Amino acid sequence: MTARDTGIDAAERVLIELVSTPSVSGNERAAAEVFVRHAKALGFETEIDAVGNAHAHRGLAGAPVHIVMLGHIDTVPGEIPVRVEDGVLHGRGSVDAKGPLAAMLLGAARADLPETVRVTVVGAVGEETPDSVGARHLIDRYRPDACFIGEPSGADGVTLGYKGRLVVSATSERENTHSAGPDNSACDDLFAWWSGVLAYVEASAEARTRTFDRIQASVRSASSREDGLSQRASMEAGFRLPPGVDPYELAARLTAMAPEPVLLDWTGHESAAVSDRNDPVARALSAGIRSGGARPRPKLKTGTADFNVVDPHWRCPIAAYGPGDSSLDHTPHERLALDEYHRAIGVLTHALGMLGAELADGAGGASAVGSGVDSETEAGSRGDS
Repeated sequence: MTARDTGIDAAERVLIELVSTPSVSGNERAAAEVFVRHAKALGFETEIDAVGNAHAHRGLAGAPVHIVMLGHIDTVPGEIPVRVEDGVLHGRGSVDAKGPLAAMLLGAARADLPETVRVTVVGAVGEETPDSVGARHLIDRYRPDACFIGEPSGADGVTLGYKGRLVVSATSERENTHSAGPDNSACDDLFAWWSGVLAYVEASAEARTRTFDRIQASVRSASSREDGLSQRASMEAGFRLPPGVDPYELAARLTAMAPEPVLLDWTGHESAAVSDRNDPVARALSAGIRSGGARPRPKLKTGTADFNVVDPHWRCPIAAYGPGDSSLDHTPHERLALDEYHRAIGVLTHALGMLGAELADGAGGASAVGSGVDSETEAGSRGDS
């Protein structure tokens, strides 16, 4: 931190202290405690649940309307010195996704809400892992009437959907042979299978013009070894799945393509999740953006988030929002402009107040988010590891 930071305000301090507290997936407790400390100071009831999720509640426990604002408090590894320079906060998690989480907490604290509405802000653990243990723990605990997902969309963006995901660990083992002999090596086995996978992916993309509508496949790591008696090759790969592609069916199809020596271990099965642009949460966020004089930008993300985890179970109005440039996710350049953070707080304050009143009255709005949902497609949140 620098001398420039002496002028930070209370809202910025929440964000800076969260970002300054390391919380790589699996080690989120210290950051969860920072979150609940600030939430208590803002007047929330707080708790840390059995898996480590941090909860902040505002409103009566028995209120007829319940809105969940679901962010995540964990980050990927990689230390970035935390500092504020020229109004920009640098640090791991500033964008993905402590900036959105802190903005939701401040927005929930400031929103004008009916007494019949309860809001719960959650900093979930483990979002950056295939298991997403924090969000899965919430599936049966809550049945909200609406849900905001805290992910970077940019202060003027509204994210309406995320692609699905599938992760595979592939291995092949063989007895060692001479390289001049007729037999494949363990590496040959994996390359042969992966070539078939890429051919299948390419064929499935015919007539699909948007990246969001195509299967994406990428090798994340590969290695091999041999000791003179045996050889082993391994690879980790990830798939991003468009709507209509079932991860279990795809895994079965690609398994059937594998030659006998290749063993596949599939994880991270998530289907794509997409909301309608007239979704009440999306409409409220768009109204909040317009209230600040900006034009809403509907987006679809090629990554995966806790949106994918909770949407099939809660089946409620849902959209994702948060300050920050998602192209900085997981990079060594992660940073968030504090003025954008403040704008996002204003958007969420307006959106939550509007949605709370609408749900309390049982009324539905009629305005649309924008002219379409295919104007922007961006990379998304959760990685393959």
